[in-house]
Amino acid sequence: MGPEVLKEEEVRREKLRKLRAKGLNPYPYRFDRSHTNGQIVERFDDLEAQGTVVAACGRVLAIRRHGKTMFANIGDESGKIQLYLRSDALGERFELVDFVDIGDFLGVHGKVFKTKTGESTIMVEDFVILSKSLRPLPEKWHGLKDVELRYRYRYLDLIANEETRALFRQRTKIYNVIRAFLNERGFIEVETPILQPVYGGATAKPFKSYYQALASDVYLRIADELYLKRLIVGGYEKVYEIGRDFRNEGVDRFHNPEFTMLEAYEAYKDYNDVMAMVEDLLILITRELHGGNHLVFQGQAADLNKPFKRIYYIAELERVMGTDPLTLGREALRKQAEKFGLDLSADMSKGKIIDKLFEELVQKHIVEPTFVCDHPKLISPLAKEHRQNKDLVERFELFAFGVELANAFSELNDPVEQRRRFEEQLAEKEEGIGEIDEDFLLALEHGMPPTGGLGIGIDRLCMVLLDKPSLRDVIAFPHLRPEV
Repeated sequence: MGPEVLKEEEVRREKLRKLRAKGLNPYPYRFDRSHTNGQIVERFDDLEAQGTVVAACGRVLAIRRHGKTMFANIGDESGKIQLYLRSDALGERFELVDFVDIGDFLGVHGKVFKTKTGESTIMVEDFVILSKSLRPLPEKWHGLKDVELRYRYRYLDLIANEETRALFRQRTKIYNVIRAFLNERGFIEVETPILQPVYGGATAKPFKSYYQALASDVYLRIADELYLKRLIVGGYEKVYEIGRDFRNEGVDRFHNPEFTMLEAYEAYKDYNDVMAMVEDLLILITRELHGGNHLVFQGQAADLNKPFKRIYYIAELERVMGTDPLTLGREALRKQAEKFGLDLSADMSKGKIIDKLFEELVQKHIVEPTFVCDHPKLISPLAKEHRQNKDLVERFELFAFGVELANAFSELNDPVEQRRRFEEQLAEKEEGIGEIDEDFLLALEHGMPPTGGLGIGIDRLCMVLLDKPSLRDVIAFPHLRPEV
């Protein structure tokens, strides 16, 4: 804080002391509001004609003093309204306006009128300070511009920027559309453990903790998948969860260590059925948000129309590389990657090299919504073997603008094959594979019907649908390095 801010803070603290010395409590318990600011503006003509005394409240956003009068603007979640405070209307209480600062919360009573400029205004007959702000608003209410500060002090960003408040309301709308879509199709929303004795459902490094009551190590889940499949084994046929997952890995514009996932599973379906459902869901969300099928992300445009384009993982990679990557050994793949200028870690497995090649050579160039189908088996341990090719699995990923939006399988339900794949991963020492989930395999041995499974990263989905360059723009409180 600079010296000016420190000085203003001390002035505000002195006002607080004086208010309390007068026996006034600038932090009362409640306020009976009759109308939001938006409702006052919307119903202004009736309120004015009937001489209704309204009770409104909100944060002080601007103050303009003129001798024995003061104009102020207050804002609540619905919008802003102007206040007019006069000494002849307020009497002795007018002296309290000297204790009001930008950032304070006020509650007011009064009738509405319009100024000469046509602005809807409340003629204040009485007011009360509902919360005394001891610190000035960012940049004297000219808006919080520094991106790092906006992420770190999101509450200031929300105060200063209506666009940010609108964005998180839109994120909530996306949740609501997803839930309504799935609920209407007979899915039930469930909750599965966040603290797990064995982490699984993906390859990732977990966060580790210790469960004192059980005297055992536990992990924050990296995926919901294995527990949701247990529910399918148990007899539910359509389940979904929107929940937080955690991966102890890097942070960039597409990754955050704590993130929100939708996972949904439907018995007796395969990945083709899931594709059709994803098309319907994405088109519905886009229409609800934007009023049509047109989508713009970071200067690129695409239309969402059924059917989405379909391409095939190995065929596309072979087209770009000039050779089928599955026919190459690990070292030959490394040389291919180096030829294309890719930087690989020394211990990267064959499967991860192939996936890195796909990401750099194919994925980044996909703009229109596209299903990438039929992935290599060696990078998809939870998916069912492809019906026509034993080296592939029935899996798709949905990409748009180079960003992964969805991942889905015809789920592997053969417990013998599932064990073999888990053991193969362990033998190759795949990063993020710690141990085999024996309880999950035991569940599969009791029988799981054919199942189509879907995962959608909600943060990435919001990032694309709301046209934001980074996940941190659509996460209310993103993880940041500690301040030094």
